Amino acid sequence: MPEANGSASVLRIENHGAVRVLTLNRPDKLNALNTDLLLALRDALADADQDDSVRALVLTGEGRGFSAGADLGEFRGEQNAESIKRNALRSELMSRLQVTLRSLTKPVVAAVHGAAIGGGAAFAICCDMVVVGTNLKFGYPELKHQLTPTAVLTSLLKQTGPKAAFELISLGATLSADDVQRLGLANRVVAPEAVLQTAIDIAKAWTENDPVQLAATKNMFYRMTEISFADGLAIGRDVSLAMRGRPAKA
Repeated sequence: MPEANGSASVLRIENHGAVRVLTLNRPDKLNALNTDLLLALRDALADADQDDSVRALVLTGEGRGFSAGADLGEFRGEQNAESIKRNALRSELMSRLQVTLRSLTKPVVAAVHGAAIGGGAAFAICCDMVVVGTNLKFGYPELKHQLTPTAVLTSLLKQTGPKAAFELISLGATLSADDVQRLGLANRVVAPEAVLQTAIDIAKAWTENDPVQLAATKNMFYRMTEISFADGLAIGRDVSLAMRGRPAKA
C-alpha cells in the first residue's frame, strides 16, 4: 500500500517509494478546478520539487474522471469586488500551473480516465507523458458555455497543428482515447482500471535515472521546443559540458 504523505480535502497526496501521486479529490464535482484545488495543487507541486526523496510525479483524478475543467459555479453569478479578485487569482493559477508542470525538475505523468475537459485537458497535456483510459472523454467546450478559451489554448496549440487545435477549440468536439493518441497528446491507451498503475510504472522507470541528468534533460527538452535548430544544438553542447564537469558518482 502507498504511504500517505499528506492530505487535504481537495487534493490527496501519496508516496509509492520515490514516486509521489497527486490526486485531484473533488469526485462529487468531477474534480472541477476551483480556487482551493488550484492552490492545493500549486503548493503540492512546489513541495514535491523541493523534496529530494521524490523523484517523479503522477497526476490523476479521484472518481469517475480526471477533471471536468473549471468549476463554473465559482465565477458565475453577480460580480463584486471579492469575486473579481478571486477570478483574477483563478486565471493566474490556471496559467501558472501549466507552466509549472513543464518547468518542474521532476518529470510528471498524467493518469487520465473518464472526463478530461477544458482546464482538466490542459493540465493533462502539460504533463511530460500522458496515459489515458479507453473511456476517455477529452475536449474543450468553453465556447459552448459562452466562455472564451483563454487559459487552455496555448498548451493545445503548442502540442497539435493549428488546424486540429482550431477545430477542437471552435467546435468543442469530444475526442476519444484513440483520437487523442493519434494527435500525439497521449503516450499510452489502456483499460480504465490500468491507467493509474501504468502511470506509476512509468514514473518508477524515471526514478532509475540519475536525477540531475533527468532534470537537465527535461529542462533542455522544453527549451529546445521554443528555439531554432542551431540554438538547440548549442544548448545541447552547453549541457553536455556542464554534465561532464560533475563529480563522478561513487
